[in-house]
Amino acid sequence: GAPPPGGPEHAFVLPYLRRAVDDGTLRPGEAAVVEEVCARLPHLSGPAEPPARLHGDLWNGNVLWADDGRAWLIDPAAHGGHRESDLAMLHLFGCPHLDAVVEGYQSVAPLAAGWHYRVGLHQLFPLLVHTVLFGRGYAEQTLSTARAVLRG
Repeated sequence: GAPPPGGPEHAFVLPYLRRAVDDGTLRPGEAAVVEEVCARLPHLSGPAEPPARLHGDLWNGNVLWADDGRAWLIDPAAHGGHRESDLAMLHLFGCPHLDAVVEGYQSVAPLAAGWHYRVGLHQLFPLLVHTVLFGRGYAEQTLSTARAVLRG
């Protein structure tokens, strides 16, 4: 799993970036924007936090909604990481009632100021994994997300 941004996340992101370039899914010139994000992680990642226990693969397909409205999480890939990562995954792949999920999270463990600006930063790792696995469509999304992260 990916450790918190601001730490050695680039050690996990860059191998996927290299693989995407080596496979021809990303062009070498396009990789520079992701490399720049990695170089600027300490300035982009927000305040330092201790690692949190993450689901690790929290997308809509791993959230089951019961008839009573309760949510059940399945198929975890649990690891320690930055707590904004799971929420970024829910934003990336969509989740019913996402506003209520975030509101509930905030009521129990408020996120650091500006967390919503860091959503794209936390999406880069899963986007690169999907780029390697599924191709150019995710490469385009990875590049646009990396550019947005740099713009702030």
